[in-house]
Amino acid sequence: MENVVLIIHLILALGLIAVVLLQRSEGGGLGIGGGGGGANSGRPPATPMSKFTWLLGAAFVVTSITLTIVSAQKSAGVSVLDRLSAQPPALNQNDGVPTPDLDNLLPPAEGDNAPLVPTLD
Repeated sequence: MENVVLIIHLILALGLIAVVLLQRSEGGGLGIGGGGGGANSGRPPATPMSKFTWLLGAAFVVTSITLTIVSAQKSAGVSVLDRLSAQPPALNQNDGVPTPDLDNLLPPAEGDNAPLVPTLD
């Protein structure tokens, strides 16, 4: 479900980019263009291209909200901090891999036999 919505979201994003780039520049977006007076000062009528842009924008927002809801449901209220404090799952004892020591995550001390960080001389 999440992958389908994500693919639709990406297609909508690319379509929105294409439609915006295809539209005629109104001039004045960056202060470039003609003067602001006269009969041309009102809002121009909505063209089919601008209506399609609004439609793609609304669909993009809907898929964004849908992806947020789906990912929130997948997390099931478990935060990253809860995952750190929880005990790791038991590893398969048949493979011979030791269980990692999560209590000792600090680098080795000066007296340990592990290699130390080189210092500038």
